[in-house]
Amino acid sequence: MEGEVGDFLRSRRARIQPEEVGLPGHGRRRVPGLRREEVAQLAGVSVDYYIRLEQGRGTSVSDAVLDAVAQVLRLDETEQAYLRTVARPRRQRGRRQRSEAPRIRPGIQILLDGMERSPAFVLNPRMDVIAWNALGDALNGFSRVTAAERNIPRQVFLESAGRDLYPEWHAVAAQTVAHLRVNAGRYADDAELCALVGELSLKSEDFRRLWADHEVRECAYGVKKVRHPVAGLLTLPYETLTIPAAPDQVIVVYTPEPGSETAERLALLGSWASSAAR
Repeated sequence: MEGEVGDFLRSRRARIQPEEVGLPGHGRRRVPGLRREEVAQLAGVSVDYYIRLEQGRGTSVSDAVLDAVAQVLRLDETEQAYLRTVARPRRQRGRRQRSEAPRIRPGIQILLDGMERSPAFVLNPRMDVIAWNALGDALNGFSRVTAAERNIPRQVFLESAGRDLYPEWHAVAAQTVAHLRVNAGRYADDAELCALVGELSLKSEDFRRLWADHEVRECAYGVKKVRHPVAGLLTLPYETLTIPAAPDQVIVVYTPEPGSETAERLALLGSWASSAAR
């Protein structure tokens, strides 16, 4: 993630046209969007100060300056939080390896198992699936693949079945990358997360293109469509819940409307999976 603050700010400068912020737009420009000196002027800081920020040398930058830059670049709430994270990274003695199997408290597994009508699973910052309930397994087949394959970005970008699983694949892919980038900024010391980004960049042209867009987005809730080989096409609203005692883990719960066609198909899928298991 070295140089991330500069890449992020340059990508956001490119989105803003001079005319949008009251500056003259005539004249030749080597790059699209605002120049660095224009952002500095509008934010009320010196050009040298802003350049240091883009170069990653502004680790002591104040909230007021970051807020001013965010306002000029029209950053949304998630983008503002991301800017603070990458502009003032936590000092680490070295990147942490996370090779140990993540621990799920027994109560969390009981909670998952109690959601009999809702597929649910737990993700870590790398978007590895580290726990699930029976209906989540019936929907996604977590127990039938290796731990390395139980990773959402790998499923989306490296497995051919991923494009069949998600009818709206391009939207899912963009959302996955935007969420992974949020985590990559938040957990910049996670060597395995950095290695995952490197692996996906090497193996997937689609991932490289989306990663270069520097989009950041929290996937707190939404709707995802899944085409299951047994249950058919499912429209699945979802909610993402952070575990307070383990803030680097989140529970993803699909919440189909009771009585809907998707809810009925999931019930049949659960019955089918139970029968197959017996």
